[in-house]
Amino acid sequence: MCYERGVTATTPGATASPFSTPFDDLDEYVALPRVSGLALSPDGTRLVTTVAELDDKRTEYISAVWEIDPAGVQPARRLTRGAKGETSPAFTADGDLLFVAVRASADDDKPPAALWRLPAAGGEAVEALSLPGGVEAVRPAREADVAVVRSPPMPSARTVDDDRRLRNLRKDNKITAILHTGYPIRHWDSDLGPSEPHLLGIDLAGDPPGDHAVRDLTAAPGGALRDSDFDVSSDGRFLVTTWQRPAPGASRHSVLVRIDLDSGERTVLVDEPDADVWRPAVSPDGSTVVYLRESFSTPETAPRITLSCLRFGGEPVVLAADWDRSPASVTWSRDGSTVIVTADQDGRSPVFRVDAADGAVTQVTFDDYCYSDVVTAPDGVLFALRSSYAAPPHSVRIGPDGAVTELPCVALPPLPGALSELEATADDGTRLRSWLVLPPGDDKAPLLLWIHGGPLSSWNAWSWRWNPWLLAARGYAVLLPDPGLSTGYGQRFIQRGWGAWGGAPFDDLMVATDAACAHPRIDADRTAAMGGSFGGYMANWVAGHTDRFDAIVTHASLWALDQFGATTDSSYYWLREMTREMAQKNSPHHYVAQIRTPMLVIHGDKDYRVPIGEALRLWYELLTHSALPADDDGDTPHRFLYFPSENHWVLTPQHAKIWYQVVTGFLARHVLGEDVEVPETLG
Repeated sequence: MCYERGVTATTPGATASPFSTPFDDLDEYVALPRVSGLALSPDGTRLVTTVAELDDKRTEYISAVWEIDPAGVQPARRLTRGAKGETSPAFTADGDLLFVAVRASADDDKPPAALWRLPAAGGEAVEALSLPGGVEAVRPAREADVAVVRSPPMPSARTVDDDRRLRNLRKDNKITAILHTGYPIRHWDSDLGPSEPHLLGIDLAGDPPGDHAVRDLTAAPGGALRDSDFDVSSDGRFLVTTWQRPAPGASRHSVLVRIDLDSGERTVLVDEPDADVWRPAVSPDGSTVVYLRESFSTPETAPRITLSCLRFGGEPVVLAADWDRSPASVTWSRDGSTVIVTADQDGRSPVFRVDAADGAVTQVTFDDYCYSDVVTAPDGVLFALRSSYAAPPHSVRIGPDGAVTELPCVALPPLPGALSELEATADDGTRLRSWLVLPPGDDKAPLLLWIHGGPLSSWNAWSWRWNPWLLAARGYAVLLPDPGLSTGYGQRFIQRGWGAWGGAPFDDLMVATDAACAHPRIDADRTAAMGGSFGGYMANWVAGHTDRFDAIVTHASLWALDQFGATTDSSYYWLREMTREMAQKNSPHHYVAQIRTPMLVIHGDKDYRVPIGEALRLWYELLTHSALPADDDGDTPHRFLYFPSENHWVLTPQHAKIWYQVVTGFLARHVLGEDVEVPETLG
């Protein structure tokens, strides 16, 4: 059984048009500006974001800092215009704007990223801090003229000049070798080492600009601060940071550490033997830290994420222990009475208030959006970015009463079609829900099943990478289901697929597809399945277990689980679930002989999350062992789109354009029966 609920598909301030939209032309699409991040001044009067726009060569996105009117009256205005762009805006206690930027000089045309300061009183930005390893992140105190930055010096360097000397030594001798003593050795798309991130305390009151006292707060941290989450107390006396410790079996364990900014004294606050802790947020009065706690998974039990709280001098407690949601972000209200969190829920991600005293949870927003980057103002107002499949990220104001007001920034594009919600029931009685994107008009449309990654994830936020409107503009309907393992439906829903990826998740996808095929606008005789990462795994599993689809696109996909588990960049995390028995039972490569559907394999060589070996093995076995092997002349209906310089995602504008050109051409051939030339940029 299933039912459909209509949801508006128009972006705020925009009208869906039956005529041309930016999604009808890939050049127009990649040129759409992209908003990310928010920062609010301590007094709540200034709000900034970053906007990424295509450069003149149309080959790179350059981000700049823009100021948004918190009242929503005046249009946004651009504040920075560096040739290489600016990121990570943050306000000092006196209202100056800090940001990270690469700005070339006559002496150095490729300098590392430095910290810059734009005075609130006006004038030009000045360089506040330059380090040989660059500046990765900055957190200023709200009430003191100090900040903490993360920067990665060489492990044997004792001074800034020594760090510069060691870097030049390696550069001049063309040395890239790295000697490791622990795990991991790479992450996402980067080879780790030999530099090691440190946290540095900075006195921002120095004069002249750039002549600031810099204190290394974390001597010899090893790899403890890679991708660290840290927060600075409002008075600038201390910080709380995640600290990665080595654990048995080439594993890592995240604890919380408090560091005094004057003395550098380090104290372990939270060290739970059966959980990782992260995303610390210090209360406005400096008495308490809240954080997210993720229990270690086992082969039988999925991880659970909860909101925890530690009053300094006391013991950690779980807030809202009975709340069956997984908080994703955390910040404090300015008065310290509540913790503001976001969490996936039923295909959305609302804002919630959690009472700091009793853990009572109150939902704040009730629309069809996903909220992120929430910042709090002194008067109880919240500012956030929100998005959905009806709108890309845009800034909003959330009043104390929950009223949401859109704030002018960049124009939001009209959409080529309609968005609705589809529900079905699994064989075990579980409710299954999906978003369904329909193209304009009344004609029947071929259906594309899109399978999300994660696997602990949800189709609830706008994606520039997997954007269904580009396919809707070409006449396809796109189904975006949340099968077992998806977040936002409670722990039991995740548990249904834990350790059994080919079980409930696959069954749920087929039930959702059946429901979509019963829709009067869907042509059930023309269908395809697509997915990336875990979605690519599921696409591979689908290929070996049904021939109902005309084509399958698998991007950055897991193919042989026994191979993947030990070669991904965080093996210990995956191997908590992926036992030898689980990998044997759920690995798609065992079913290659049953694959009789044309497949488009896509992978980036810099993908360390799902290493390229997965695609190489999949491609070889498709051509030699599938039910559609290459013939004597080497011809095959399968295709392999390879990106030597891309990672788990395809990020550069022209590569994203090629991705969609090849995908739509492959679908046109096998779903629509049309021949489409490959883009000439492929040679």
